[in-house]
Amino acid sequence: MASNGAMHAFLSYLEPTSERPWHYMYDPPNGGPQHNCVFSPREVLINDARASTPAPCLDREGFELREAPSAVLDYCDDEAVELSYYPEVAKLALDATGARHAFVFDHQVRRREADRAPLTFGRHGDGRQPGAAGRVHNDYTEASARRRLALHWKGSPWRRFAIVNVWRSIAGPVLDTPLAVCDARSVSPGDLVAGDVHYLGRSGEISLVMHSPHHAWHYFPRMDRHEALVFKQYDSKDDAPRYVPHGAFDLPSIPDNAPPRESIEARCLVVYD
Repeated sequence: MASNGAMHAFLSYLEPTSERPWHYMYDPPNGGPQHNCVFSPREVLINDARASTPAPCLDREGFELREAPSAVLDYCDDEAVELSYYPEVAKLALDATGARHAFVFDHQVRRREADRAPLTFGRHGDGRQPGAAGRVHNDYTEASARRRLALHWKGSPWRRFAIVNVWRSIAGPVLDTPLAVCDARSVSPGDLVAGDVHYLGRSGEISLVMHSPHHAWHYFPRMDRHEALVFKQYDSKDDAPRYVPHGAFDLPSIPDNAPPRESIEARCLVVYD
């Protein structure tokens, strides 16, 4: 444990590769390999963002914690989530970004299994495992973010748009596997490597991340249901925080009776002008 609540923990980074990375989120066809890239755990310092002065904000570090109670009782009820939670997320995204319009297009509920098996990034299998146990990534690249914009606003007149994620615990304080986020100012374009993620019936493009000693990691201890972490996945504005790599990590000391983490992550497209 470092000072001021900071701690050393492990996150997994992409090793340099001459190939474009790809990963199957289901059993690969013809019994082939699951992926063509190598991730290596690196010990990093992860700072206690609650102790930061001033508090992190979306327009500086690219992430911030918001007091955001939700009226949703059952996050496994997709209909209730889309009818009730999506409007909450849209309002939260507008309040946080100052954007003009918001559209929530996706959500994922993740549960850490009781055996705390190793985690992967993204949506593996049925999506119940939290994403990125060390596997540092950013959900969008320049190209995939613009494809997402075109999907919802074809012929878009908007000069600036962004994609933000809203992440929260849905089962009390997170005691075992919190989400770490990287200060966007500490990330260089050369740290990001575009890769393909294959799902059944579709493929997506994300950014994988190579290690840099300049990366500044943070997390909010014991996040609870009434709080929401808002962070950038992409911003088209060049002088704004554009990408916030992230990944779940195991706390160095997990209480024996700690309940497995349960969380929901929603993705929201916002346009400014």
